[in-house]
Amino acid sequence: MSYREFCEMWGVQISRSLLRRALTHRSFAFEHDEEHNERLEFLGDSILGMIVAEKLYKDYPDASEGDMSRMKTYAVSERGLSDIARELNLGQFLRLGKGEDKSGGRDKDSILSDTLEALIAATYLQHGMETTRDCVSKLVARKLEEASVLGPNLDWQTSFEEIAHRHGMEGTLQFEMTSEGPDHARVFTAVAHMAGRQWGSGTGSSQKNARRKASEASYWLLLDEVEK
Repeated sequence: MSYREFCEMWGVQISRSLLRRALTHRSFAFEHDEEHNERLEFLGDSILGMIVAEKLYKDYPDASEGDMSRMKTYAVSERGLSDIARELNLGQFLRLGKGEDKSGGRDKDSILSDTLEALIAATYLQHGMETTRDCVSKLVARKLEEASVLGPNLDWQTSFEEIAHRHGMEGTLQFEMTSEGPDHARVFTAVAHMAGRQWGSGTGSSQKNARRKASEASYWLLLDEVEK
C-alpha cells in the first residue's frame, strides 16, 4: 500500500516525516539510529483519553461515572486499541527491528496499540484537535458500543471477586508478578491467586496490562466452574 493509500485508509493526510516517526518502533530506531515513536505515543495516549471521555459524556447521558470509567477503560485498553489496529491492517506498515519482526511484532497487542496512539498524536500535531476528534471518534465508536452492553464485566477483577464472594470465597485477587526481556522490550507476567488457589495468568507490556489479562482469565475460569 502506498503512502497515499495509507492516508486514505487513516482518513487524514500526515506528512511523510511525521508518519515515518509514528510508525517507527524503538527496535528499528536502535538499529538505524533514528527517532522512534514513544514521545508521540505519550502524547497520543492523553489525547485519546480526553476525546473518549468527552464522547462518553456527550453520547451516553444516562451513564454513571462508574459506567463511563469502565467503558473508557475498555475502549482505550491495549486489547481494544490493538483490535482497531488490526482492522486497519496497521501491522504491515510498522517499522520494526529485525529481531522484533521475526518474533511476531507486527501482531503484538502492545506494539499495535502504541503505534495507534502515536498516529493519533501525529494527526493532532498536523491538524489540531477538531480533525483528531473526528478521526478518533470514528475509530472507537464500535468499541464504545460494545462496552455499553458488557456492563460490569469490563472490570474483570471486580467481576471475578463479586462472583467468588457470592460462592463463599473470601479475600481479593493477588498477583504474582515476573518479567523478562531487555529493558526496551520488557514482558510482564501476572499469575492471580485467591482463596488458597491459583487462577488465571496473563502477559503484557506493562504490569497493569498483565494483571488485567490475568483477571479476565480468572473470571472465565471461575464462571466455567460455577456454571457446571
